[in-house]
Amino acid sequence: MANTYIQIYIQFIFAVQGRQNLIHSSKREDLHKYISGIIKYKNQKLLAIYANPDHIHLFVGFNSLNFKISDFMREIKANSSRFINEEKWVNGKFNWQEGYGAFSYSKSQINKVVNYILNQEEHHKKKSFKEEYLDLLNKFEIQYEEKYLFEFYND
Repeated sequence: MANTYIQIYIQFIFAVQGRQNLIHSSKREDLHKYISGIIKYKNQKLLAIYANPDHIHLFVGFNSLNFKISDFMREIKANSSRFINEEKWVNGKFNWQEGYGAFSYSKSQINKVVNYILNQEEHHKKKSFKEEYLDLLNKFEIQYEEKYLFEFYND
């Protein structure tokens, strides 16, 4: 009996509600570890992660189609926001904005995407989050309506 073999690489981007700078650099590593644990528990492979103060990039290798992207992201966002709230990193309640971006890549692009994500701090000295996100939507030829994008403020 033949088996099914799958390997899909997806970059995810999601933002803090209100685009507030709530992910402090001193907490970044803890958040990375927590999200990494969720991905490992789901039996997938985290290739890169970087939590900017107001948004996150994840790059994940999926080896199974026994998942829905929407369920995967719901679990990442719900559990990580619960973690941030339980740890009391912010005054009030922490939430992620609704929605996310998910962009697929080929195996030959892995190193480029990993480097891009790991160099977010330098990258955002030249390009705002809005410019970055709109560039990705356009690069992947995704049609979108402005009113359904993340809340973008003057960044």
